[in-house]
Amino acid sequence: MADYIPGPDASFQAWQSQFVTFANANLAALGLVAADMTPITTAQAAWTTAFPAHVAAVNAAKAAKQTKDEARAAYVAAIRPLVRRLQASTLVSNAERESLGITVAQTPTPIGPPTTAPIVSIECGNRLQQTLRFVDSATPTRKAKPAGVLGVEIWNKVGTTPPAGEADLRFVAVDTSAPYVMQFDSADGGKTNYVWMRWVSPTGERGPWSEQAQASIAA
Repeated sequence: MADYIPGPDASFQAWQSQFVTFANANLAALGLVAADMTPITTAQAAWTTAFPAHVAAVNAAKAAKQTKDEARAAYVAAIRPLVRRLQASTLVSNAERESLGITVAQTPTPIGPPTTAPIVSIECGNRLQQTLRFVDSATPTRKAKPAGVLGVEIWNKVGTTPPAGEADLRFVAVDTSAPYVMQFDSADGGKTNYVWMRWVSPTGERGPWSEQAQASIAA
C-alpha cells in the first residue's frame, strides 16, 4: 500500500501545509484539542525553516557548478594554445614535456624480422589437392602466429626431385591463418609437392626458412 505521505519534498511541503491547516481549523470535529497539535506545529516550524534553506543551497550549488564549468572551459582554452607551442618547440625536451604532464610523442619500436621458423605439415585427402598446416617452431602446440608476424610466405616446387635452393622455388601466397589449401593441375598428379615456408612481418621482413615438407599429389 502506498504511503499517504508524499516522498518528494515539494509534494510533502504542500501536503503538510494542508494537513496542519485543516486539523487546526477542525479540532473539535476531529476530536482533538490544541495541545494535540503542539508537537506537530513545533516540528512544522523546524521543517519550514530547513526546507527553504535546502532549496536555496541546491540552487546555489547549481549556480556554483555552472560558474566552475565555465571557468574551467576558459582555463583549458587558454592552456591549449600554449601547449601547442611547447609541443612544436625544438627547445622543449621530452623530459620537460613529461614534467609538464603533456603528451610525449612515442617513437614506434621497430618490429624486426621474425626469428623463428614455421613447422609445416601436408595433408593429402582429395585428388589434386593438398592442405598445408603450419605452426611456429617456438610454440608447436599452439596455432597462433608469432607476435608481430603478418603471416607465412608459402613457396613450392612440383616435380620429381627436391629443390636445390631458393632459386628452384615458386612463390605461392602469403597466408595469415592456417590451413592453406593448394590446388594442382591434372598434369601434376603423381608428382611431389615440395614446400618451404617462412614468416613475414607487416613491413616485409622475413624470417628463416622452415624445414622442407613434401608429399605426393594424388592423381
